[in-house]
Amino acid sequence: MSVTWIDKMAVDVRGEGRDVLFVHGLGGSLNTWTPLLPALGRFRCIRPELPGAARSARAYALGEATPHQGRLSTAVHVDALLRICDALRVDAAHVIGHSYGTLIAQHLAVREPARVRSLALFGALAEPAPAARDAMRARAATVRAQGMLEVAEATSNAALSAHTRDNDALAVAFVRESLAAHDAEGYARNCLALAESQAAPAEQIRCPVLIVGGDDDGVTPLSVGRQLAARLADARVHALPRCGHWPTVERPAECQRLLREFLERIR
Repeated sequence: MSVTWIDKMAVDVRGEGRDVLFVHGLGGSLNTWTPLLPALGRFRCIRPELPGAARSARAYALGEATPHQGRLSTAVHVDALLRICDALRVDAAHVIGHSYGTLIAQHLAVREPARVRSLALFGALAEPAPAARDAMRARAATVRAQGMLEVAEATSNAALSAHTRDNDALAVAFVRESLAAHDAEGYARNCLALAESQAAPAEQIRCPVLIVGGDDDGVTPLSVGRQLAARLADARVHALPRCGHWPTVERPAECQRLLREFLERIR
């Protein structure tokens, strides 16, 4: 893996062809997307780690001297993605998001519609419910006081389906380590960013949208994806059986197939 640094954000760029921009979720990294790469051999895959996440714990966006004084938000993440696109000369891309990354991707599509050819949303989020906002604020306080390990274990257990927990120890280990490897302060700031996030005006999104969700997703239930699809001009929803909130890790082969078929349809 060869990492490019843009505004002190880690970005993996590989392949040639039309651009695909990946947007991971809370606790994710560029490796959230590794299981999808076999389906994207004819594309240039751009996998950034957002400010505060994984190797981007020292991203410029976290600096106190920034206009937002280091406070992260969905708008700050959209700004970061646009700077990456400018640095890599990306005029338009297929954008793929997971969890919180699906909300960031929606805001990107509204703000810069010409830059977004399509959206593929895994574990789609419209906006957090009030209880989820409170839980994110509490989680930020917990990791600041205690570090990442306990939160990583509890969150990974809650985010994966019962079938995955019982039958796929590698998937469990992957998700747990993805969370545990985060810098606690960066993760906390992203928890607060998610807690304050608002829904994108989905009716303004005109590009084709693929929504993939697990039928055992306790974080963003499939009903959320279906409600979002009803507000979109061109959306398809696919449910994955015995799958939780991390479809690309829990059901990689099915996710590869769905993504390949989606991109071939809109090519």
